[in-house]
Amino acid sequence: MAIGTIATAGLGFVYWWLAARLFPPEVIGKASALLSVMALVGLLGEAGLGTLLMGEIVRHPGKGRGLVAAAASVGVALGVGLALLFVFGEAYLNSSTGPIGGWFEAVTFVLGCCLTVLCAMVDLALVGNLRSTGRMIRQVLFSTFKLMLIAVAAAAGYTSNAALLLSWVASLVASCIGVDLLTRGGARRLVGPPDFQLLHTLRSKVFDHYALDVASQAPVVIMPYLVLVLLSPITNAALMPLWMLVFTASLIPAAMATILFPVIRTSPKQSRHDILVSLSASLLFSLACAVFVFTYSQEILAVFNPVYPEIAGSSLHFLGFSLLGSTLKFHACTLARLGDRMRKASRWFALGGLLELCFVVAGAKLDGLQGLVLGWTLAVSIEGACAALILAFAMKLDSAAGPAHDRPTASPLQT
Repeated sequence: MAIGTIATAGLGFVYWWLAARLFPPEVIGKASALLSVMALVGLLGEAGLGTLLMGEIVRHPGKGRGLVAAAASVGVALGVGLALLFVFGEAYLNSSTGPIGGWFEAVTFVLGCCLTVLCAMVDLALVGNLRSTGRMIRQVLFSTFKLMLIAVAAAAGYTSNAALLLSWVASLVASCIGVDLLTRGGARRLVGPPDFQLLHTLRSKVFDHYALDVASQAPVVIMPYLVLVLLSPITNAALMPLWMLVFTASLIPAAMATILFPVIRTSPKQSRHDILVSLSASLLFSLACAVFVFTYSQEILAVFNPVYPEIAGSSLHFLGFSLLGSTLKFHACTLARLGDRMRKASRWFALGGLLELCFVVAGAKLDGLQGLVLGWTLAVSIEGACAALILAFAMKLDSAAGPAHDRPTASPLQT
């Protein structure tokens, strides 16, 4: 998972660098906002089903293929419905100024949302089967194909929102086909006749995972679109390189926290040790990234486009420090999943998400981009401090349990 994430980060950096060099800032601002909405629709359409697969496949031997098929069917249908709702809503509210400029972009967007949900299901099903190599292959293929396609589009003179969106969607299709070919049918073997009965049996957990996923991830996913609405497409274009860098860096601690879920479910005796190792490594990585962004934010922006430092100024220096709070949130989220306390935790994460949105809107109104960044960083840091207290308390309880580790039936974190 780490290798796939690092490869995605590197190739994604090149992708947005090339786009910033070859496409106008206004196009970059609108396209990145539209892709963030696609990611949000994908998150809402996934509906916690992918996370359910990751944790429940090992608990239902022989039924995993039917569960994957049923979850994918429901998720894709929901994703298409949400995508259509956004398209029609955007056309009604912002027919001339919105990021969707015509029917072709609208169709491409809906298809992209559908594929985003499907790819999320495939990735998490692979992780649930402890076959993260397949996930890595799909990620690398996706990043490679979109980089190639954007270069071809720019060389052919297509520098519009539609070209960026189409490169993304076509790469999702190619990555799904490619991972199946390279793993000799490994993706197809994940799917069998849909087992809607088993999925219905697990429906309460589906809702709990869904609520937790949306509450914890929605604000960060939708941020580029909010910047477009609150400020301007050009400001969003200047924010995008560092936002993409910080978001990509956050995938490392997110991957570390995510893999804890199936690993601890498989070997609960080592839960405390595994969490401490993951948390320590993730925090060190996040701190290093934060210092790097603080020191070189202007230089990073200039690498993408010489006009970006002038647009953003010194507003983005502190953006990297939000990684520390995010890392603590990721691990607190995994702790809630391990204890099957997703519904209760989702309420607190929802409050945290509301805090983030309020601080972002207030900051943008008071001091533009700099206020927005400081508001976001402060809100995530407050959430991280609360998550740190929860993690410390859980580790203390787990340490006090002592002999409870000898019981093989459940993780001590579930008590």
